[in-house]
Amino acid sequence: MTTTLPPLPYAEWKPTCDTLHMWTQIIGKLRLALAPRVNHWWEVPLYVSARGLTTSAIPYGDQVFDCEFDFVEHQLLIRVSNGRNARVALAPRSVADFYHETMSRLHECGVDVTIWPVPCEVDHPIRFSDDVEHASYDRDAVERFSRVLRFSDHVLNRFRASFIGKCSPVHFFWGSFDMAVTRFSGRRAPENPKADSITREAYSHEVSSCGWWPGGGAFEASAFYAYAAPQPEGFKTAPVEPAEAFYSDASSFFVLPYDAVRAAADPESSLLQFCQTTYEAAANTGGWDRAALERAEG
Repeated sequence: MTTTLPPLPYAEWKPTCDTLHMWTQIIGKLRLALAPRVNHWWEVPLYVSARGLTTSAIPYGDQVFDCEFDFVEHQLLIRVSNGRNARVALAPRSVADFYHETMSRLHECGVDVTIWPVPCEVDHPIRFSDDVEHASYDRDAVERFSRVLRFSDHVLNRFRASFIGKCSPVHFFWGSFDMAVTRFSGRRAPENPKADSITREAYSHEVSSCGWWPGGGAFEASAFYAYAAPQPEGFKTAPVEPAEAFYSDASSFFVLPYDAVRAAADPESSLLQFCQTTYEAAANTGGWDRAALERAEG
């Protein structure tokens, strides 16, 4: 069965994307505030679910709760192990309005938590409680975004399956608003005295990472990306596939435009090619022990 991917032109859905980015930061910060600290900040991302994006279970006293962005019925679901639950509508509304209602619904469910109410990793951050600038919600665009999330999650998990070394789950990072899977060589990375403490923890070990951006950031159009950190000599000039992939000096990433994958005869195979060849570029130029880290798929 051939995968059919939807169009997702960033310029057309940017207002909704920006609003959704802020909403996911609010929910992601609940995990940051309450979940036990895990290496490389793995306690904070969101995960693709059958209906959208979920926090997975978050501990709270002797209870647990989760929050799920349901992009089918367009609501935020709050579910607590004590049986309480609540819903917050996903609709054209300001970040401030969403923030206040979400915190109120959590309180009604018996969850009282304080988060740092300022977004991360964005230019010109606005406190959630004051943000009336971002207030767009295009249901159709969000549903198409969710389809690409499910496709990307499936392919990245398939790629992950052939690696037996240390490897991250497929994470959706609400700070940068992208998803990625990261493989580790097993060696510590050189110390970077110029990096902040968050970056030092995230890149304490050698990695090869592949993921998807819906748009914005280093390049405007939606794209798949891959990088190595630290970047080995020869990485940027290594051969990668498919033919539409290229190395971006501006971002220090390999880039595969989403529209190239969408137009491919077999989008899944096209993305797997990109993941595998960019990983091989990192592993081969970085001297990874591939025989000890890999297995045949399946």
